[in-house]
Amino acid sequence: MTLSTRRQAKRAARRAARRALPRWRRLLPTWRVTLGTLTAVLLLTVGAFAVLYVIVPVPDPNAHAVAQNNIYLYADDTTEIARTGAVNRTDVTIDQIPPQTQHAVVSAEDRTFYRNRGIDLKGMLRAGWNTLTGKGTQGGSTITQQYVKNYYLTQDKTIERKGRELFIALKVDQQRDKPDILAGYLNSSYFGRGAYGIQSAAHAYYGVDVSALTLAQGAYLASLLQAPSSYDVKTATPANREKAIARWHYTLDGMVQLGFLTDAERTATTFPDPIDPQPATGLAGQAGYLVGVADDYLVSAGIIDAATLKAGGWRITTTFDKPKQDAFHQAVQDELTDELDPRTRPATDTDVRVAGASVETATGRVVAVYGGPDYAKQPYNDALRQDNQIGSTFKPVDLAAGLIAQHTLDGRPITPDTRYDGTSERPVTGGPTPYAPPNEDDVDYGNITLRYAMVKSVNSVYAQEGVDAGLTRVRDTAVKLGIPDTVRGMDPANTSMTLGTATPSALDLAGAYATLANHGQANAPWSVLKLERVHTGGTVDVPKMPDHTPVDAIDRSYADTVTDVLRDVVSPRGTGAAALDLGRPAAGKTGTTDSNLSAWFAGYTPELATTVGLFRENPKTHAKEPLAGTAGLTRINGGTFPTRIWTAYMTAALDGTDTRPFDLQTGRDTPAPSFSPTSSATTTPSPTATTPTTGSEEPPGSTPVPDTPTHTPSAPAPTGEPAPGPTTPSPQAPRPTTTQEQSSPSPRPTQTRPTHPTTPPSATTAATNPVTSATPPAQ
Repeated sequence: MTLSTRRQAKRAARRAARRALPRWRRLLPTWRVTLGTLTAVLLLTVGAFAVLYVIVPVPDPNAHAVAQNNIYLYADDTTEIARTGAVNRTDVTIDQIPPQTQHAVVSAEDRTFYRNRGIDLKGMLRAGWNTLTGKGTQGGSTITQQYVKNYYLTQDKTIERKGRELFIALKVDQQRDKPDILAGYLNSSYFGRGAYGIQSAAHAYYGVDVSALTLAQGAYLASLLQAPSSYDVKTATPANREKAIARWHYTLDGMVQLGFLTDAERTATTFPDPIDPQPATGLAGQAGYLVGVADDYLVSAGIIDAATLKAGGWRITTTFDKPKQDAFHQAVQDELTDELDPRTRPATDTDVRVAGASVETATGRVVAVYGGPDYAKQPYNDALRQDNQIGSTFKPVDLAAGLIAQHTLDGRPITPDTRYDGTSERPVTGGPTPYAPPNEDDVDYGNITLRYAMVKSVNSVYAQEGVDAGLTRVRDTAVKLGIPDTVRGMDPANTSMTLGTATPSALDLAGAYATLANHGQANAPWSVLKLERVHTGGTVDVPKMPDHTPVDAIDRSYADTVTDVLRDVVSPRGTGAAALDLGRPAAGKTGTTDSNLSAWFAGYTPELATTVGLFRENPKTHAKEPLAGTAGLTRINGGTFPTRIWTAYMTAALDGTDTRPFDLQTGRDTPAPSFSPTSSATTTPSPTATTPTTGSEEPPGSTPVPDTPTHTPSAPAPTGEPAPGPTTPSPQAPRPTTTQEQSSPSPRPTQTRPTHPTTPPSATTAATNPVTSATPPAQ
């Protein structure tokens, strides 16, 4: 019998034997069929697994997983200003997370983490069994799988998502080491209290950076991962509190089992109660304004672009000094806000706004700004806006340009002692456009020096002096000092430029005055000390910051000469007399614009340059409105509220520091006379003895039009407009009524002054009662 015949015989015998079996038995497959089927299924499964492993890619991170907030800090690098962004997360590197916290997370979430391959089949089976029997205490997913779910996928509970999670976890485990995976998991996990990531959780529950977590605190945060909201012991039900503490014990016991903790350490560890939930650090109050200044600097300086900044994840340490920032806000509150009564005077005491900035003179560091009362209520930063004319605070630029030019149009040397005709409305000669500005109250000063004209802010003098210096030179000097060349109102084709039609921001102006204080060395104001961003993989972005090397703006002797003149503005007879209350050497200049649309004081000590601007703006149309009537006063000049705010702030900001004199090198053999409460001089003529009329100070040739807060400045008009209305007491030094060299004190207004417009005092009363003089001096 052949081999083929024998095989056929055997098959026939098997078929016969099977037919002889009962029917139910014939329905069951033979062992050969069963083995073959199982083998085929196994091969198909392995093949399908291999194919899926190859074709399922590791996707890009989901948007939520990479979203982080930016954290802004004060200059102390500790005190938080604000957090911005939709997701409260700040990534950290694995090295920043204490090893005990890492071990606690492994103990709580995946005790096989350091030896598994991304998945744990035994753990998955155990989790399934525990679920069926109601004894689940540990999830079946590994830390790698949870990281994949958080970082690459979604929280959808579907078979498709779970399958992708498994394959991606295997790949991630092959491609990345365990510390990177653990860092990614801890940065992407939710811990409750709105905190994503271990760093935000450390702040939310214990008010510390992650690096400062203790063993007990780290174990509690690790315990939260199972049920973040339910296990917050400060808000949990009694039952959930017990579960949370039990989970904490489970975590510590696991650390002992895994060899991460000794029995003695475990016994000595007590439960660490977290702090109460804190409100999110948002942009309310002054925070939004500070963030705006920092962001504006980072982008405008080209350090990072706006899109990169908005992407989040940056830790930004600013230059702002918290005590000084608080002092600025308090000064505005005490010196202005408390004086306003919108219910009694809704037409004048509403919509009053303040812009302010304070800069270190030697470095350009911005230490404080005032952008508004509360960013949550007024989300527009007045400290950065460039649509308010600065008036006579521009006159120091005219003087500096004249010192650089050295000679007038008729060949006379330009020095503080150079004399000009101070007749009100005297036509300017040699200018590109006709211009005849009136002086404050239309006072004729006669033949006076540039120094005295600065002290009294005489428009007719500095309109001519600016033309003598050369309007192009005046503009160039302004730009060198720190006023941006992009602001409107600095057109050399317009003669009125000399009296402050320029519209720099409060911060711009503070920078320019800081240059004068720094002997002509310019530092563009800057507001960020450092910034960094940590990526999930552990890499750290640290953009290069500018060196902030000062540049020569103008010669020291010119800058110091301007400072010498501006010291006399802060004198009993100067328009900045209210700043004498500072009680230390100071220099500055007041400014008030046509129609009383804004009022300024810009000044400095050897250490600090600060500007304060005041204006009103219709909240709906954004049109500028006159300040006349604010706090019951007929007219608001730079020597009133702006100087008072400046003085209050500077007093607090410099409290506890040594009083420093100005170190001036003016190129003069003898110093110029400095006005003091007891000094007097008799070298300048007195103003015309006429009854004063109310009117705005400067620039009379530039009546602004309504503006919107889009850095669009007001445009000058051909003629000025006086500010009519009844007079009421003004909180600044009165105008001299007999001789210009008369020493005039600057009394501070008392609470007994009228708060509503009253019958105007007579000319005699105004002259004999300085406390209630209705007509303030020129600004």
